[in-house]
Amino acid sequence: MTLTTAQTDRAAGVLLGMACGDALGAGYEFGPPLPEGTVVTMVGGGQFDWAPGEWTDDTSMAVPIARAIAAGRDLADDRVLDDIVAEWVEWARTAPDVGIQLRAVLGGAVPTAAGVRAAARAHHDRNGRSAGNGSLMRTAPVALAYLDDPAGLAATARAISDLTHVEADAGDACVLWCLAIRHAVLAGKLDVRVGLDALPGERRERWAGLMAEAELHPPAHFEQNGGVVQALQAAWSAISSAPATDGTQLRMALEGAVRGGWDTDTVAAIAGGLVGARWGASAVPAEWLQIVHGWPGLRGADLVTLGIEGARAGQNTAGSEDAAPGGLAAAIALATAAHAGQTDKLGIDYIQHPLGVMAKVHGRDEKIVAVLHDVVEDTDVTLDDLRAQGFAEHLVRAVDAVTKRKGEPLAESMARVAADPLAMTVKFADLAHNANPERQAELPPETRARLTAKYQESARLLGTTLGEILH
Repeated sequence: MTLTTAQTDRAAGVLLGMACGDALGAGYEFGPPLPEGTVVTMVGGGQFDWAPGEWTDDTSMAVPIARAIAAGRDLADDRVLDDIVAEWVEWARTAPDVGIQLRAVLGGAVPTAAGVRAAARAHHDRNGRSAGNGSLMRTAPVALAYLDDPAGLAATARAISDLTHVEADAGDACVLWCLAIRHAVLAGKLDVRVGLDALPGERRERWAGLMAEAELHPPAHFEQNGGVVQALQAAWSAISSAPATDGTQLRMALEGAVRGGWDTDTVAAIAGGLVGARWGASAVPAEWLQIVHGWPGLRGADLVTLGIEGARAGQNTAGSEDAAPGGLAAAIALATAAHAGQTDKLGIDYIQHPLGVMAKVHGRDEKIVAVLHDVVEDTDVTLDDLRAQGFAEHLVRAVDAVTKRKGEPLAESMARVAADPLAMTVKFADLAHNANPERQAELPPETRARLTAKYQESARLLGTTLGEILH
């Protein structure tokens, strides 16, 4: 795919629109709704004494994601996420405006992807909820990495949300918003429902109803916009209620989001990512572009460059080979659908395990087998289904090799794995993900001991040790 001039402008508008909404709302955060027609400007000030045009935590957390994308790095790789998380943790040490949930997760975590996931799970278990708007507020740039790959976008948006927000609503919102941004960049149309089919079937009707509700009320109606559901509703309300005849919709939508009150910077930042994707950087008012700035020492022009570079790099990492039948995008989509509704022993959406295994291997074939490694064993998908969807026979054989038969002795299963080099590579990654000490620490002692013994024996049968695999 080669982006047209208009599409490139729209891609450039994603980060810039987000940052402008963020900076516009910064000075009004925590305030009540404002009357219709109240003049809204990038005045700065507010509880954290922002400079005029200065963005807040929303854009600051998006920047490390955007820089990784622009550098051509793979967001499905945990090593890339480790670097993003490390930047978040360092930023949070001195940032004045880190939200309650994010500070709890980032403040006490080992600064790695696995570390913050464990901290997020612990926070969720202590509080019984984790559906704040903190993952949705930073999600916009993820769309630029997957303009050629909607299935990969849905999976990665959810995975990056899950780093800090365990609750399904947070992941669902990021999937919906990122797919809407992708659609806006490519088609030049605003459609927040375009991603409904990427959600688990049992949650689609509810989200469709939430969007319809947003279109019936002004942003101020959604008073609990510190939560992800009402933050999305308030943002979509602001966009859908602003006249959509030309690029002035961008300004009117962001001003309307700020007038809605309460978490003004975040709602306007969320809205800005999408409306910026629709109308492009060229629609951003010149006075905003001149003064918008923030951590880590960037200005509006830098965000335009990041957006364009991210979109171009994203076309390379989500190329046509991976998006074709039997490619990586098809594998991710199949696995996501097959494992929908399943959870692991920690109560986490099961798809995060094959995605985690995929992140530990290198090469297209290895990643395809990794994300598919449990579909035959744990779902209704068959080997013939894989063939019918275009997966090459050597990939099907490798999936077969890692599929344990019901009642089969472990030694027989591992012997089949050992006979297939591709299956062996994926099995090592599978054991490494399952036996990760931080993951194991969340299990009850008896379960942990039983599984550790199983993983150790599997490693022995494959001619190595669990310690070597984890090293």
